[in-house]
Amino acid sequence: MQFDVNQRKALATLKPGSILVGGTGSGKSRTGLAYFFIKECGGSIEIDDDPNTSYSEMTRPKDLYIITTAAKRDKREWEQELLPFMLSTDRDKCVNHILIVIDSWNNISKYINIKDSFFIFDEQRVVGSGKWSKSFIKIAKNNNWILLTATPGDVWKDYIPVFIANGFYKNRTEFYTRHVIWSRYTTYPKIDRYIETDRLEKLRDAIQIRMDVERKTKPHRIYITTDYNKDDYKKVSKDFWNIYENVPIENPPQYISCLRRVVNDKSKLKKVKEIFKIYKRLIIFYNFDYELEDLRSLAKELEVKIGEWNGHVHTKVPEGDEWLYLVQYNAGAEGWNCVTTNTIVFFSLNYSYRLTHQAAGRIDRRNTEYTDLYYFYLYTDSTMDKNILEALEKKKDFNEKEFYKKMTS
Repeated sequence: MQFDVNQRKALATLKPGSILVGGTGSGKSRTGLAYFFIKECGGSIEIDDDPNTSYSEMTRPKDLYIITTAAKRDKREWEQELLPFMLSTDRDKCVNHILIVIDSWNNISKYINIKDSFFIFDEQRVVGSGKWSKSFIKIAKNNNWILLTATPGDVWKDYIPVFIANGFYKNRTEFYTRHVIWSRYTTYPKIDRYIETDRLEKLRDAIQIRMDVERKTKPHRIYITTDYNKDDYKKVSKDFWNIYENVPIENPPQYISCLRRVVNDKSKLKKVKEIFKIYKRLIIFYNFDYELEDLRSLAKELEVKIGEWNGHVHTKVPEGDEWLYLVQYNAGAEGWNCVTTNTIVFFSLNYSYRLTHQAAGRIDRRNTEYTDLYYFYLYTDSTMDKNILEALEKKKDFNEKEFYKKMTS
């Protein structure tokens, strides 16, 4: 089995409660399984260039639960990662006959009563105070675990669940009392700043293990400004008029939705056609159904094959010299890979830095034959798009509420 120097360093440092941070394609899954097999269960593996290693079964076997995205579960990616370790979700075929369960974050609450097992939490889904985070903390009390992610957290509050799970704080209240100064000038709870951040940095560094990977790929990010109807934008932003239903705008979500639709102008299709003239195989990420319809029409005009990944359809990446693969961010930003193209077009910007980062990783794989990877970001010079792009460039999520308040104050 192959392990590069970065994976070996991470394996030597990992301990229960760790966050293993590595970019897409860095080998986090294999490293996490190696930690489980060797350190948790007392097995050993044969490493290709190390004659002092050999494979042996576990001396302290325990059951394994892998909580991952629905896309990865359904594509059975983890099953492939298990094979070199002689592990399987089929208990009869699994070494030491341990139980291995692979399920999605949507079902994490099913496992809150499991004890004395090992959990691998794949992808960061434990930010906030919702059902997933609460279930994660309950599981962590009775089991050893590690978390694998490419995007561990943007702000300190994102780390609260893993800090609690590691026993650093009893609950959120203790964290807030010690580290948060709340804003006095908002009608809703808003963090003004954090205090004792030196302690927070020490706690984070104690559990966060970075696994860098030497990539042969070189990303090229090209930002292309597109046109939009400024009069329509003004009608929405200044006059609070829903130009699509010809009625007054009644609430903030409708306001944001109308602005986004204005800036997602059909003129973007012209830019896609220009890109397609040079790069004949394009993965195109979009947000909204009306964008999908426009992109389908473009494919028909170009007489080119298309594939789709969205909430309704999961087709394969097309084959051949010319194609478009239309992917909705929320449905397909993770859980699949493509090494037959080196080009992604972000047809519209997504609010989430994590999703945008994950989407870019679909073509940045270790086994790609490409060195140069091209990422085209289509955006307008509107306040809407510029604010979204500014947030993403700072590796943060775009905040609709703050934007609405700024636009209407």
